[in-house]
Amino acid sequence: MTRARRGKKLDLDPATVRRARTLARRAGRPIVRIAQTHTTMSVERAVLRMAGVAGADADGIPWVNRLVDAVRADVGLERGVAMPVWDAMARGSHDDLTALAQRASSGSVTFRIPEGREADRARRAARRDAGRGIAAIDRRRVERERLIRRVGDAPRQPWIYLIVATGDIHEDIPQAQAAAREGADVIAVIRSTGQSLLDYVPEGATREGYAGTYATQENFRLMRAALDEVSRELGRYVRLTNYASGLCMPEIATLAGLERLDMMLNDSMYGILFRDINPIRTFVDQRFSRQVHARAGIIINTGEDNYLTTADAVDEAHTVTVSQLLNEYFAKEAGLADWQLGLGHAFEINPEVPDSFRLELAHAMLARELFPAAPLKWMPPTKHMTGDVFRGYLLDGFFNLVGAMTGQGILLVGMMTEAVVTPFLSDRDLALQNVRYVLSAAGNLHEDFHPQPGGFIQSRAHLVLDEAVALLERIAAEPGPAPLLAAIGDGTFGLMKRPADRGKGYDGVFRQADDYYNPVTELLEVGHHA
Repeated sequence: MTRARRGKKLDLDPATVRRARTLARRAGRPIVRIAQTHTTMSVERAVLRMAGVAGADADGIPWVNRLVDAVRADVGLERGVAMPVWDAMARGSHDDLTALAQRASSGSVTFRIPEGREADRARRAARRDAGRGIAAIDRRRVERERLIRRVGDAPRQPWIYLIVATGDIHEDIPQAQAAAREGADVIAVIRSTGQSLLDYVPEGATREGYAGTYATQENFRLMRAALDEVSRELGRYVRLTNYASGLCMPEIATLAGLERLDMMLNDSMYGILFRDINPIRTFVDQRFSRQVHARAGIIINTGEDNYLTTADAVDEAHTVTVSQLLNEYFAKEAGLADWQLGLGHAFEINPEVPDSFRLELAHAMLARELFPAAPLKWMPPTKHMTGDVFRGYLLDGFFNLVGAMTGQGILLVGMMTEAVVTPFLSDRDLALQNVRYVLSAAGNLHEDFHPQPGGFIQSRAHLVLDEAVALLERIAAEPGPAPLLAAIGDGTFGLMKRPADRGKGYDGVFRQADDYYNPVTELLEVGHHA
């Protein structure tokens, strides 16, 4: 999916680059061990969704929530839901798992941990039903590949990424189709504000979201069908993005795979830092989610741009690089390939800073050369948008130019009224004109642009990389068995202090018992060697 990259222009020291990755791996390994030895409410609900549990009760609470709550009340979740649930299926006369969930919610089912032959029977049944869900995700991936071959793909990179989210999925659809006709290659449906803090996934098509549209399976299905329709009309496949983050990250990742989404926002630390979700909950959920994304052929987008909205984009540039290296390690450990790593960064330096454009160029080139095969996601200016639409349009043009000069893979369309008001459709049209002009006029400028050896841009890139290595060394020196958790608790990233034993969702984290069983993880890890 990514084109061959240019030769090295920054003259980065290979030993320093290797050192950075070694330190990221050292910081990340204890986190992976924690993820491998813990489970969460959402992981267990995702297992049931993979096996076909669907629907919600009259209050809108999904049956998977009711079923997991019932299992937890009877036997706890330290052994997972699979064994008690499929044991109950074998002992009862339930038509399917959803019917079991409905009866369990009324107290009509009692759960236990089976043993001996009954345990073997429950394990086989769980693996069979979970396997059907994974097979469905496999079919959707093949379907995507066939459709791209049939209708064609976007003719060039960067892909133009545009946000559409009115709160009403039935209004989003015509706007998304119109955006595709105007040149958008990727449509991102922003989630309704606060959905990341809901410990359940809403059900059905929704028409009332605030500053976004709820992520639901039915909304995914409707938007995917609409974009398939416009893809056939335009002769190029239009990709769909949503968010696999928050307290229901594993479930939303599962639903995305089942409904053939193409990209998901899935950052290793965003929920911890900016939503105060418990760090262990986030890392456990993230690993499961990324295993699903790897299987589904979904590209992840990470959220390093958010660091620069709370901290200075010059002084804290190295924290972006550190986060990118950590995201890369966690992603590859979970099975994602380079072409699936939409690592994030942003054009957020104060334009009043001398040489701000050169600094942005240095930072973007550094990301490009550290991750040459990844489709980097380049984010537009928001923090320093003032409401002056002329200045904003110029800043977005400079942002687009850096994207062209540095070969970014995914270019989020910036609008001149971004972060000031909800942009009008006319603002979107002008923003797309800006992107089209820059890419047409300067899209191949990366072939000609080479910074002066030892000059400002090279020196700045070297400094940021050195500072990133120094920060990773400080993280590695943190006390305790998981230094990265200590660093997050100390406020190392985004100026947010998030201790490992606090935060939303911590009561939904469980250390696995010795006989814990998860059929989905077992199937996803077959043949994967980190």
